[in-house]
Amino acid sequence: MSVVPVELGENSYNIYIENDLGGKIIDFCEKNNFSKKTLIITDNNVGPLYGEVLKGMLKKGGLEPEIAQIEAGESAKSLQSFEALLTRCIELGLDRKSPVFALGGGVVGDLAGFVAASYMRGVPFVQVPTSLLAQVDSSVGGKVAVNHPLGKNLIGAFYQPKAVFMNLDWLATLPKREIYTGLGEIIKYGIIYDKEFFAFLENNTNKVLSLDNDAVIYMTARSCEIKAQVVGQDEKEAGLRAILNFGHTMAHAVEKNTNYNRYNHGEAVAIGMVCAAHISLSLGLIDEPTFNRVESLIRKLQLPVAAEGCDIDTLYEAIFHDKKTVNGQVKWVLMDGEIGKVTLKKDVPESIVKDAMKYCL
Repeated sequence: MSVVPVELGENSYNIYIENDLGGKIIDFCEKNNFSKKTLIITDNNVGPLYGEVLKGMLKKGGLEPEIAQIEAGESAKSLQSFEALLTRCIELGLDRKSPVFALGGGVVGDLAGFVAASYMRGVPFVQVPTSLLAQVDSSVGGKVAVNHPLGKNLIGAFYQPKAVFMNLDWLATLPKREIYTGLGEIIKYGIIYDKEFFAFLENNTNKVLSLDNDAVIYMTARSCEIKAQVVGQDEKEAGLRAILNFGHTMAHAVEKNTNYNRYNHGEAVAIGMVCAAHISLSLGLIDEPTFNRVESLIRKLQLPVAAEGCDIDTLYEAIFHDKKTVNGQVKWVLMDGEIGKVTLKKDVPESIVKDAMKYCL
């Protein structure tokens, strides 16, 4: 088993990564002072596959779990779903020690986490991510949220889980597209923090794409280690944690511009990374061979480098609704000299941004 600690003082927790974590989940339930009444939040894709499996594990751990199932997809990450789940918590009689388990991808994790953060001002929260994207990104770090029609993740909180359990066997049921979308965030970690990890992805594309077991354990654990190291230094995004948003400014604009139904998150991040790399190139922060390496790896790992169904003016307007925009200035995370290093820029000229957007359409 690979265990990645997230060091946050009294909010510290462990990420457990293994092919079969049933025994560890049972042991975790037995050792924590939880109330018996428990809610599993999942969606109608994952629930039929693993809902009863997790429910059985929690029962063996001494809990009395119930399942709440939402519609799969980004549109479910809404205030309406949030309210409906809070109603379910009240109806079931959950108390302040009743844990909420998130079983699914990033949408389920973000929504369930916001429910856990809000119900009775906070109840225990446990992440059981079932998609590669959620395992390496949204399940780690404590960001929980719902969307608003005017922007993504604008309503939410920082709320850390008690633990994260990544059962790698469950990746076997992922569609190919869902595997590729997880690779978008994995590439990001190499670009922002670890050039050797980036080179590993370049040199092992076949193993990565086929989810070779050793490759999956390594790239999942390394991604979580990087995120844990960054979050451990900056839990609430006062500074360093902003580097995790590389590619996300353009990504969120693309998602909004296509009504959240053409591209999933990892695909949008891939396009956004090309945009951010192009801006970095235009500002002289990186050279052309470095830019080409980024774009080439994104292509090799079956991710898009350009968006359809978008226009530059609408995209440009959308970036100013991003959470990272302060006082009308967009905080861009850009590459800095080489792969593995990034910097933050607030004064990128409009012409350079629009040129990059044009390249990515």
